[in-house]
Amino acid sequence: MENYYTLLGISVNATREEIKKAFREKAKHIHPDIAGDISAGRMRKLLTAYEVLTDLDRRFEYDRAYSRFSAKYHFDYRTYLREQEDGASRSKLVFFELLHLEDDEAISIWEEQGGIDFPMEKYLDREDWMDCTFMLAEELEKRGRYYESFMLLLPLIREERRRPYFRHFMEEVESFLRELVRLRLRGAVDTETWADCLEALIGLGFSTRDEARWMRSLAEALVQLGESRQAERIFREALKLDPGLPNVKQLRKKLNV
Repeated sequence: MENYYTLLGISVNATREEIKKAFREKAKHIHPDIAGDISAGRMRKLLTAYEVLTDLDRRFEYDRAYSRFSAKYHFDYRTYLREQEDGASRSKLVFFELLHLEDDEAISIWEEQGGIDFPMEKYLDREDWMDCTFMLAEELEKRGRYYESFMLLLPLIREERRRPYFRHFMEEVESFLRELVRLRLRGAVDTETWADCLEALIGLGFSTRDEARWMRSLAEALVQLGESRQAERIFREALKLDPGLPNVKQLRKKLNV
């Protein structure tokens, strides 16, 4: 049963240089260009382990989640969970597989339970749910499933605002969401869904700069949907937040603002 450290063949106290060296050595033998397509999945796991362990914040978060979760159980937990069919066991199995590099299996189980409609927060401890949700959102994003990733991050951020758990790691969670919205989400959804996503972001506790830009994008979406009056109201609010808001010339003209 592998975790990120055993996959790379390093100790939990390995330095960044030791991690890089171990990754390069392993990659030589399993890279798809050398070993063929059969090693592609193995290479992806290796790369995930490398990316997490060479990032101090992500490594801290992984270590915390893995040690807390694995310390609870001292038997063949995967087999036990697979034999259960209740929501709690399915949720724990999703988390277990994520922690042990079986990302495709974790996503498959999550999908069988309803995907974004599966209320894992009902079945997992709060900390486990938050760790599991972030890891799952990352894996979905890697597979181009941007809307589902976004929908997982929203309640996670709301819960962190209510009572901090991630703390310093929250900067990475927020950065992940910003990049998801800025670069990927728009092309993955229709205009109405895009507007709903932007509306959900407003008031979530991000910076004034972020909110103003999301409001501008929301106003643009509302114009496309034929809701000019609401678009004008949102756009004026955006300009109040950030009078120097960029890329607004065409929108001003459309709304006579």
